[in-house]
Amino acid sequence: MSSTSSSVALVEELQARIREVDPLVNAICTPNPAALTEAARLDTERDNGRVRGPLHGVPVLVKDNIDTADLPTTAGSLALADQPPPPDDAPLVRRLREAGAVILGKTNLSEWANFRGAASSSGWSAYGGLTRNPYALNRSAGGSSSGSGAAVAAGLAEYAIGTETNGSIVCPAALNGIVGLKPTVGLIPQQGIVPISHSQDTAGPMTRTVTQAAALLSVLTGNQTDYTEHCRGTDLSNVRIGVPRGPLWGYSTGLDQVTEHALELLSSCGATLVDHLSLPTPGGDEDQLQVLSHELKVDLAAYLATRVPGGPRTLDDLIAFNKEHADQELQWFGQELFERAATTEGLSSPVYVAARLTALRAGRDGIDDLLRDNQLDALVSPSYSPAWAIDLVNGDHVLGGSSSHAALAGYPLLSMPSGMVSGLPVGITFSGTARSEVTLIRLAHAFETARIAADGPFPTPELTQWV
Repeated sequence: MSSTSSSVALVEELQARIREVDPLVNAICTPNPAALTEAARLDTERDNGRVRGPLHGVPVLVKDNIDTADLPTTAGSLALADQPPPPDDAPLVRRLREAGAVILGKTNLSEWANFRGAASSSGWSAYGGLTRNPYALNRSAGGSSSGSGAAVAAGLAEYAIGTETNGSIVCPAALNGIVGLKPTVGLIPQQGIVPISHSQDTAGPMTRTVTQAAALLSVLTGNQTDYTEHCRGTDLSNVRIGVPRGPLWGYSTGLDQVTEHALELLSSCGATLVDHLSLPTPGGDEDQLQVLSHELKVDLAAYLATRVPGGPRTLDDLIAFNKEHADQELQWFGQELFERAATTEGLSSPVYVAARLTALRAGRDGIDDLLRDNQLDALVSPSYSPAWAIDLVNGDHVLGGSSSHAALAGYPLLSMPSGMVSGLPVGITFSGTARSEVTLIRLAHAFETARIAADGPFPTPELTQWV
């Protein structure tokens, strides 16, 4: 937003765009009726010489599992839809407001961040309905930050907040052709976010460009670092980037071809690519499920205790609610993951302790060992398969993705557009060790600049069915 722009005019423009486009995409579940009032107040501040920073007067969308004291926070569930808004903003929302951002509304998500039933469809929630991919309305917007990803791609806002446990920012970023940055767990306060797992959950930016993601990350982390300072130039001559192959490649021929082109662009920037590496296979699905199941039961009860009395307080309460409202809540898939988590025995359970150790060995140790042994600054891989066809009956058809090792480690990821496959966006993911966001942003910005110079601007969505 330029120094001469009006926040009111920008909000009005986006609200008109939402009225025109969102009936097709269904990305926003709760518009903020006070957005124009907030914008007018911030315009007055600007006119009086007070500018809070780069986000002053800028509209931002917030995923509907992040607490806002003036808007409902439902996690997509009818169990929270009729409850009063949370008593306080999440700390990250307070930081946005203090930075002068206008909360434009809340975005739809995969209900309970896609950890309720095994055959779920990303982008569907009982509260918000089904979010669709703007590039292909009969294809998935990914999950669980579906609404945030689709909204940015569709031009409903240039800044949005998502959350990730395992792929929930980088997957919709890749499928919708935008930038998604999942920070190191703990870099952004987790309070006021409906949880799955304290060891894996984090909020993060979802934006059109790397510079926008860096600016948003600066605010979300309390302006301890100005990440935009690292969005400069394309010279990567002093950088070594590892290319793990194995299961991170080979599940989509078109995606692999686009990623090979991305590697060529990184080389043209001067980066040294260390190819044909491998990461250890992540712990089996059982170990990963044990970690998430044990932490969900404990963490969700702690979160629900912060809400206004009278609503659900435990997983058992939510399971009972879903059974009582099965025609709406369970119409497409079940709640096996909830039911499994409800039987767990706490974070001192030997089962949990052993599973968590396995996760750290595969994720944290696997990444750090590979970086150290090959003297690498970061890793790069394909992000996710192109968007799959929406199938509410059978659930998602995900062929592969880049997020599991970093999820287990609590380490950062940055997914960004790399090209198109049959008219569908695909991306590459930069990853690294804990708190390596500065490096990932530098690499991503250099790649973004080189890709635009070589291939031109990224195509805009046509808001039609994929044929």
